[in-house]
Amino acid sequence: MVAHAEAHLDHHEEHPPVPHYSSRISPSILGMYLFIGSEIMLFGAFFTAYFFVRVVNGTPWPTPPFHLPVYLAFINTCILVTSSFTMHWALTSVKRNNPFGLRAGLLLTFLMGLTFLITQVAEYLRIGFNTGDGAFPTIFFCLTGLHGCHVFVGLTILLFMTIRAFRGHFDAAHHHGVEIGGIYWHFVDLMWILVFLTVYIL
Repeated sequence: MVAHAEAHLDHHEEHPPVPHYSSRISPSILGMYLFIGSEIMLFGAFFTAYFFVRVVNGTPWPTPPFHLPVYLAFINTCILVTSSFTMHWALTSVKRNNPFGLRAGLLLTFLMGLTFLITQVAEYLRIGFNTGDGAFPTIFFCLTGLHGCHVFVGLTILLFMTIRAFRGHFDAAHHHGVEIGGIYWHFVDLMWILVFLTVYIL
């Protein structure tokens, strides 16, 4: 009896029991979804401010004599949307044990995200107005700047993911890091589409 108990204890020390999840979603992915939910509320606060400035107060958008570089923002939007497809390619590749597709997809996603951020900084330097010029510039920089901060965080995550991919840390059985990073990046892309349509188009 004692020998059986000791053998059972040694078995568990060598191989810990498989954790039991109360749902089909792993805790790490669920945690990312909850985090994204909090980020949506943060963006919602700034969109509410935009609504009050433009609709309730009737502030001209953009306020003369200022102009928004819509064409440049559209090109940037195309770049970021394309990066979602390369991110999806990377995730699909790792699920199929295709290391080349994983590395190429992550690297292309990182480079396009970096291009987007550099272009946004260049836009800020040439746009011709600042936060002290009224309510319109303040909301513009708040919304686009908040999104830019999220792109920077996403690029940091992508950088570590890409380094790990080139070191062979991911495969079809272990790719949670790629999946979680991909969820965040798709969220960043979706939020930019909303910002672009709200700030530059409507």
